Amino acid sequence: MPETPVGTPPASRRDRTQYLYVAVIAAVLLGIATGLLWPHFGRELKPLGTGFVALIEMMVSPVIFCTIALGVGSVRQAAKVGRVGGLALGYFVVMSAVALAIGLVVGNLLHPGSGLHLTEATRHIGHTAAADAHVGAVDFLLGIIPTSLLSALTDGEVLQTLLVALLVGFGLQAMGRSGEPVLRGIGHLQKLVFRVLSMILWAAPVGAFGAMAAVVGETGTDALKALATIMIGFYTTCVLFVVVVLGTVLRLVTGVNLFRLLRYLGREFLLILSTSSSESALPRLIAKMEHLGVSRPVVGVTVPAGYSFNLDGTMIYLTMASLFIADALDRPMGLGQQIGLLLFMMVASKGAAGVSGSGIAVLASGLQSHQPALVDGVGLIVGIDRFMSEARALTNFAGNAVATLLVGTWVHEVDGERVARVLAGDLPFDERTLVDAEPEPAPEVPAPGGAPDPAYG
Repeated sequence: MPETPVGTPPASRRDRTQYLYVAVIAAVLLGIATGLLWPHFGRELKPLGTGFVALIEMMVSPVIFCTIALGVGSVRQAAKVGRVGGLALGYFVVMSAVALAIGLVVGNLLHPGSGLHLTEATRHIGHTAAADAHVGAVDFLLGIIPTSLLSALTDGEVLQTLLVALLVGFGLQAMGRSGEPVLRGIGHLQKLVFRVLSMILWAAPVGAFGAMAAVVGETGTDALKALATIMIGFYTTCVLFVVVVLGTVLRLVTGVNLFRLLRYLGREFLLILSTSSSESALPRLIAKMEHLGVSRPVVGVTVPAGYSFNLDGTMIYLTMASLFIADALDRPMGLGQQIGLLLFMMVASKGAAGVSGSGIAVLASGLQSHQPALVDGVGLIVGIDRFMSEARALTNFAGNAVATLLVGTWVHEVDGERVARVLAGDLPFDERTLVDAEPEPAPEVPAPGGAPDPAYG
């Protein structure tokens, strides 16, 4: 490892970003108050939140491209990248199934939709959302291929960017020493991209204020009171999944304490909470996992792939929302119907990943395909979907952070000593620039004997 790791700030420079995140908290509270006191004015502020999320999403493709191209291009063996991807995808499928199972158990215990009634005003919403969903397997696979090599960087499609970045990385691998100038150029581009991102993040308080004022102004308190059961049940299920399932797996495989990892990512969770978008924290997750001690190829492949395939929070949401609608319409589903519907949704959600409102779209599409009589009930949860999307995003983000450490451990690409030092606060992350040093080739971490580092705890 280099003496001054990526993301470690010089001692002489003062971190002023602590004021930024204090301002975000104040903006969220002010937005809630504005939405309650002046709901019409609060609804008019929605473009502020939408604009900030759009600025963040603008940076996602360049960040993914630079990270993966650098990581793959600096690895000598292409088989290593394939091994990382295979392990990551296998883990994603298993965790998605576990999340679905937990959602099924809790949903069948709570029966959250009992006592609600459908109105004509909400009847059309589900059909509209289903029409907007694109869940065909062929369309999904063809959609991964961009129109051109550069269009993947401009269209904002995560999977297209992932494909192009992998191809460029493998191409640089094949070029050998002649590709090193290109690698250095991409390294400088990455540094510029993270500089721009750090500038955009200073607009977070404005975006958080607009987003919270708009959603509270639109829903008020009536929808929250009427639908409190499913919201509380959903949030509780997400917490249990993260703490019990992810926490246990993380401790057994790596020895890392989940709460120390979550504390390290605290500012990213706050950013997601204020924007209701896990994509807003994707660039920072890439930078912070590299800083934590996971090698660049593992981070570059696992994190972007996880944003499309490791959607634990979305799986729980689809499960509980389906059972909620069935109960609300007095059309309960048998266990076999539930499992069939949710397995379809698990596949369909991969094609809609990264799309705004994809949770509603996949839910409506799945119901229309398997239980058409339930599509009308989608409108019942639209009013609180914004609040539920926050829990989805937070759970998805936690799942991807844990997955990166797990995959890195399995392929012996994690520096255990550095992980312990970072989580203990000995190596603070550079909050001003995210990337403050010249990119270096990913370190080759020697394979340990198999036992987790006890210093992780």
